[in-house]
Amino acid sequence: MNNIRVIIGISTLILFISSSLRHELFNSSGDLAFFDQGIYLISQGQPPVSSVLGFHVLADHAAWILYPLALLYKIYPSVYWLFAVQSVALALGALPTYFLALQAGLKENLAVAIVAIYLMYPVVYNSNLCDFHPDTIAVPALLMAIFAARSRKIVWFCLSILLVLGCKAVLSLTVVAMGIWLLLFEKRRLSGAIAIIGGTMWFLIANCIIIPFFGSEAALLTRHLYRYSYLGNSFSEMVKILLFQPEIIFNNIFSIINLEYLVFLLSPIIWALRPQYLIPLIGIIPCVLLNLLADHPSQKNLVLHYSLPAIPFLILVGISSLAASKASIKQRQAIVLWSLVWFFALGKVGFFSSKYLHNMDNWSATKEAIALVKTKDSVLTTDIITPHLTHRELISFKYNPSQDIAELNKFHYILLNVRHPGWAATSESLSNLVDILKTQSKYNLQYQQDNVYLFEKTIS
Repeated sequence: MNNIRVIIGISTLILFISSSLRHELFNSSGDLAFFDQGIYLISQGQPPVSSVLGFHVLADHAAWILYPLALLYKIYPSVYWLFAVQSVALALGALPTYFLALQAGLKENLAVAIVAIYLMYPVVYNSNLCDFHPDTIAVPALLMAIFAARSRKIVWFCLSILLVLGCKAVLSLTVVAMGIWLLLFEKRRLSGAIAIIGGTMWFLIANCIIIPFFGSEAALLTRHLYRYSYLGNSFSEMVKILLFQPEIIFNNIFSIINLEYLVFLLSPIIWALRPQYLIPLIGIIPCVLLNLLADHPSQKNLVLHYSLPAIPFLILVGISSLAASKASIKQRQAIVLWSLVWFFALGKVGFFSSKYLHNMDNWSATKEAIALVKTKDSVLTTDIITPHLTHRELISFKYNPSQDIAELNKFHYILLNVRHPGWAATSESLSNLVDILKTQSKYNLQYQQDNVYLFEKTIS
């Protein structure tokens, strides 16, 4: 047990340093800005309507977990709380993983090997480097829920399920799938019934009441459903296609990119995939099916966080196969080596020597300009700078070259990195904006260095 504590501690430190370093190198983006600004506004007692995306945080995924997270911002408002919470959550998933392995009858050395599989699963590490998402908190909660169900600890099971549901509305589908597995195959009737009923109720409450109340279908289509654009432009159109034109879905599912996605997702645990031990994979059906149905490539790789809910159930398959001595790899060293190979093959650790260094040529100038933003007044900037300045009511990285100058006047600061404009702008459009601002008497050029410009509105 002491070994597990040390492993969790080291893993937390590695994950936290990795996500913090990525952020410091200006590789964070809009998702981090959205959550950081929303939680900050909650901590300040203000309506958490994010100017980054233009809607209330509960309209995103009905993730009420953001409200208790705001208590940390009351201590001291810092985006690094989110990196810490995410790192601790993902590392803590090792604890119920270890308990589940021992519960299944594995010896200590193999239980530790299972922990290594979990911690080195590429999706786990990559999700930690994908800004911040409450999904990461749900991973240890799902593992804890499974352990509690098998241990017949109903209170712990209910608390774990509650935490999962608070992280993301769509996770209610994973909870329902887990409930079906527990009810029909694990003979945990009470736990299974609680998961099925609780998951179904929350899915309906979140999607029929909370999200529509705080947002709109148009916002959802812009934020999420564009990934399923071939199914239509509204919920009603999607339902019609699902019911009456299933061939459209089949043509999209059976594709090379989906096959590649499944191969990469399963490869780290492929040595444990035996037909008689695949029943726990019922729990991955909602998550994986949503990814397969999507026509946007972001959900079909292991670089982002969309496959996280599948990890607990893949780990269970590994535990079951090892416990029955049916796995094709049974030695601890071989299991760890196999995981290590796939970690370096599919993990984003190599980005720290390549992609993540892209913004280093004017890193110092960008930091200096950010430091000159002294107040909580409104800011227009680029997407990679936005997560560094989100503790204010109004911040945006969306600049339209056809925008009237009067629209720019609502911003007190305009901070531009012309050399690295990000995905929401171009160097040419930002360079033109700099030229325009230089002619405006309302704005003073406060800083200029290495294609980084900071303008501040004069006080009349």
